[in-house]
Amino acid sequence: MTVEAEAGRLRGEEDEPGWEVDPDDEWGVAVITTVGRQLKLRREAAGMRAGDFGVAVGYGEDLVYKVEGGKRIPRQEYLDRADEVLEAGGLISAAWEDVKKVRYPKKVRQLGKLEGQAVEIGLYECNIIPGLLQTSEHVRILIGAAQPPYSPDDVERMAAARLARQSVFERDPAPSIHFVVEEAPLRRQIGGTMVWQQQLERLLEVGRLNCVTLQVMPTNTEAHPGLDGRIELLKFPDGTAVGRADGLFNGRPICDPRQLRILELQYGTIRAQALPPRESLAFIEKLLGET
Repeated sequence: MTVEAEAGRLRGEEDEPGWEVDPDDEWGVAVITTVGRQLKLRREAAGMRAGDFGVAVGYGEDLVYKVEGGKRIPRQEYLDRADEVLEAGGLISAAWEDVKKVRYPKKVRQLGKLEGQAVEIGLYECNIIPGLLQTSEHVRILIGAAQPPYSPDDVERMAAARLARQSVFERDPAPSIHFVVEEAPLRRQIGGTMVWQQQLERLLEVGRLNCVTLQVMPTNTEAHPGLDGRIELLKFPDGTAVGRADGLFNGRPICDPRQLRILELQYGTIRAQALPPRESLAFIEKLLGET
């Protein structure tokens, strides 16, 4: 095997974590299978063997077979390079528009879609830093701590999906986003001092955005409705809303106005008991100084 081919093999097999197809995602499987089949037909029509094609696009032969067999989600750069090699005139590159819609797990896609449509997002977390606020290192450590453990590919896939949701901060106009985080997870130095310092710095960075309100719930506060678990509330431009709370309605998502009023009452009570935004940022700054 040539040095170039060996480099392609390593790139394909070792540097592409988190791109396996979720077999339980029917739509995702259908899209990736169709794209893979089209790639195979075009490669064969061009008279190229899989190994030669892999060298040409800069990936290993094994990955070529996985992509063509619908077992692996192709990167955008893979499709772009395949388009050039097969002289497809942009038709293969255009497949990325469909691929990117199923790039992440089904459940995360649904949540990300709702967050991407909301004009107001309210979130209370009691045990962890909210996913929208986590650094990449923090995300991977949390997901990697699961038992039974996820495979390295699954860790990367889930981490990428969670981090992709943070594009909500880049929307224009940006939604109004409210966070309430318990003090306890702010003191848990996950990943060691340096990783934790970066996480606290990230909280301060996001907490200072004009569209964000970040509050800390001190541990010495009175009992509040969030002690049963996480609460999330999303409101949309047409006046509708959806929410979920671990301690309400069996944890199911709700959209009934009467149930939403209960959820809003609980979330409003939590926000009223938490430290004001300015004091919350000062609290986090103090924690950062102690690390």
